Amino acid sequence: MSEHRRKPPQPQGGGRAAARRAAQQPSGRRAAQARGASTGSPADPYGGGGEERAYGSRAEARRAAQRGGRRRGAEGAAAAAGGRAARGGQPGKKRLIDYPRHNKYGWRRWVPSWKLVTGTALGFAATVLGASTVVYSMVEVPEAVKIATAQNNVYFYADGTQMAATGGEINRQILDFKKIPKDMQNAVVSAENKTFWDDRGVDPKGIGRAFYNMAMGEQTQGGSTITQQYVKNAMLDDQSQTISRKAKELFISLKAGFEEPKEDVMAGYLNTSYYGRGAYGLQAAARTYYEKDAGELNASQCAFLAALLKGATYYDPAGSVDIDPRATPEANTEAVTKRWKWILDEMVKDGHLDAAKRAKFTEFPMPVAPKKQARLGGQVGYMVDLAKAFVINNNDVGITAKKLSQGGYEIHTTFDRKKVEALTKAVEKVEKANIDPKKRPDEDTHVQFGGASVDPKTGAIVAIYGGSDATKHFTNNADQTGAQVGSTFKPFVLAAAMEYGVRDPAGEAVQGPDQRRTVDPDKTYYNGQNKLTIKKYDGSVWHNEDGEEWRQVNDGDQDYGDINLREAMIHSANSPFVQLGMDVGIEEVRQTAIRAGLRKESLVAANVPSFSIGISDPSAIRMAGAYATFAANGKQRDPFSVKQVKKRGEIIFQHEATTKQAFSSAIASNVTDVLRDVVEDPEGTGNNAAIPGRQVAGKTGTTDGNKSAWFVGYTPQLATAIDMYRMDDNAANKNRKFLEMFGTGGQKKIHGSSFPSEIWQTYMSTALKGAEVLRFPAPEPLEADTVYGGGAKSPEPTPSDSPSPTPSEKPSQSPSPTPSKSESSKPAEPSCGPFDWDCNNENGGQDGGQDGGQDGGQDGGGGTDTGGTDEGGTTTGGETSPSPSLTTGGTTNGNGNGNGGWFGGTEG
Repeated sequence: MSEHRRKPPQPQGGGRAAARRAAQQPSGRRAAQARGASTGSPADPYGGGGEERAYGSRAEARRAAQRGGRRRGAEGAAAAAGGRAARGGQPGKKRLIDYPRHNKYGWRRWVPSWKLVTGTALGFAATVLGASTVVYSMVEVPEAVKIATAQNNVYFYADGTQMAATGGEINRQILDFKKIPKDMQNAVVSAENKTFWDDRGVDPKGIGRAFYNMAMGEQTQGGSTITQQYVKNAMLDDQSQTISRKAKELFISLKAGFEEPKEDVMAGYLNTSYYGRGAYGLQAAARTYYEKDAGELNASQCAFLAALLKGATYYDPAGSVDIDPRATPEANTEAVTKRWKWILDEMVKDGHLDAAKRAKFTEFPMPVAPKKQARLGGQVGYMVDLAKAFVINNNDVGITAKKLSQGGYEIHTTFDRKKVEALTKAVEKVEKANIDPKKRPDEDTHVQFGGASVDPKTGAIVAIYGGSDATKHFTNNADQTGAQVGSTFKPFVLAAAMEYGVRDPAGEAVQGPDQRRTVDPDKTYYNGQNKLTIKKYDGSVWHNEDGEEWRQVNDGDQDYGDINLREAMIHSANSPFVQLGMDVGIEEVRQTAIRAGLRKESLVAANVPSFSIGISDPSAIRMAGAYATFAANGKQRDPFSVKQVKKRGEIIFQHEATTKQAFSSAIASNVTDVLRDVVEDPEGTGNNAAIPGRQVAGKTGTTDGNKSAWFVGYTPQLATAIDMYRMDDNAANKNRKFLEMFGTGGQKKIHGSSFPSEIWQTYMSTALKGAEVLRFPAPEPLEADTVYGGGAKSPEPTPSDSPSPTPSEKPSQSPSPTPSKSESSKPAEPSCGPFDWDCNNENGGQDGGQDGGQDGGQDGGGGTDTGGTDEGGTTTGGETSPSPSLTTGGTTNGNGNGNGGWFGGTEG
């Protein structure tokens, strides 16, 4: 068939259908179609629409192809390529990012278009904004890290000066916002961040201004805002200068600026910032630099503390050459003075400080000189422990030991710094002059002293002596040690006798006031015989559980004959007070001591004769407090060591003293009058404690076996107890016990009238120096009859039954303790009266009983005291304790501590 009659080919569409049809045709036909395909050129006939043109012959077609030239050939090739592409998919689309640029050549090809630049910038901004939004929504303002809120407890003396900072490594006490002075807030705002109250935690302008001022060499505000600095100080434990940490700081600051109240941020910043000298936070800084609370700072002082925030190393006037040799005191003083002035001026510019007030601050507020870090050595540790225990045991606001250990408390104590120093020096003076372990190793080793001083008007403990050093000697000798108090207990027996009276020997054991006879110290006589056989109240001989009698010994085996209670106290005769205690009732004596202020748990529980002469072991603090009850004319106030406790500047505990009328003023004034004679009488055992020009009342005490010695006394303003004993200081020694003091200090025997009274007198003379001289109230009359007890002989009643002559109240006119003087004061023909319960009993009796205490041996050769007088002592018929398991305050009484036990007795 000729070509002229061949059917024209159908139009070929593009895309996948055309490719499919092309693939179905023979290759020769596809080639012919390709050659006759429309090129889309302007030379193509109108309306060709890609329709194949018919040529007369193959030659014509070939010529037509040649006329199309190179371009048509290229287009044919492209069409062929299009065919191949059609087999793989659609032709490629235009690029989204035209870079490198497709229609540019050479270097222009690599220059981005403005559209590309703008789009990229907008895209980056959108990405950053989006990422920031996500991060901002995810980040949380963390709680302050522990190191930023770590606090310690600060203890203060009574005058407000700091005693010690302990309980933590960080010297910080956090304040609430309302306790921060406005001047301090304004100072840091003017110096650090002027836009603080308005910005949102970040201040770009401030950062730019800081760079500019730095470049110009001017005073600078910090580039960071107060919020950023607070976040850095309190919330980021990572203080590295990395980009990630900076970014974290930025986002937290932004969120804190939006969400945290500005007041909390300001308080947090000032409470966590470092001010130098180990002080973290404003309160610690105020105490460290100006020894006052933050609330007492003025604008000038606030400006100085604000200057320290720029770097205490270079702004502390004391210098920091140990950190940087350039930080000399001179250089630092010049730098901080300049910045201090600048801050005050900025406060005026910002409207935070009146110009007239600013004009008054012409002199730099020089802080106090640096002080060494408070340690717990010396007496400080004892006082801190005492105050800590008081807070834990006496508060009603939930301050537990655990909470106290977490820190943050300001504890204001009652301790008077000067009195503490005076008491320490008094002990050290006596110790240095008399105690020499090298010279007398067997007598002077392990010597201990303790003491406490109490204000009778309040009960405040103003001074203690707990030992040589709290970091070396761990037992507080002012607190309970187990040392028996000896004859210093006798005033409680006298008070009980005046309060309750002696029992009727014909009555029951428990008697009311109607059956008892009231006691007057000048009208009541007792037998002062040495080795007196002790009777029950009904006149029968007292026996211990082993059937043994009790024979009371006086110090030095002195016999005093019949003696009134005043003279018995002056000479510290034991037998009269032991028998008096039996006649009044041991339980009544115990209750009297408790009402005076002694703790029940410190008193021996057994009702034994020696109870009345001090076999119990109250602390020096409690003994001083109990004697203070007499000094206060019968008003009892418990000793206390803490006035108030603060936290975050708020008072959370305030001690409120409770006053009890323990004794009538008549009883208290008569006890005081008798104890004055112990000190003022030339023969009194306590005359070494006399203070010229002042009235002093007191009592000596020495225990059986010479294992402890005391002097407790008072003036109207101050009551003080001093004790002395020997005990191994090594707590690892499980067999520690009280040791004898025979030969200690070069003395034959240690009495309360020797070293203890000497320490008491030295201390009290210093402590009361310059104080008003006050007098005790005169003793009030007692409604009492004359009483003869304990074997003392009463005069034969006259037919008119008139009362016996009343001895004078003056000790010099009362019956003398010596037999010759006592004979002259008694009736010539003695006979047995109705209350002469022992008239028909033999007083001498059998010298029975075992030697007193664990160490044994009658104190027959006690001799006289160095001071020239004998304290009445006892070496009683000692038996083993009827209740060996009894303990008080962690210290075993009786034989357990080697102090003679309940039956070991005590000496004057």
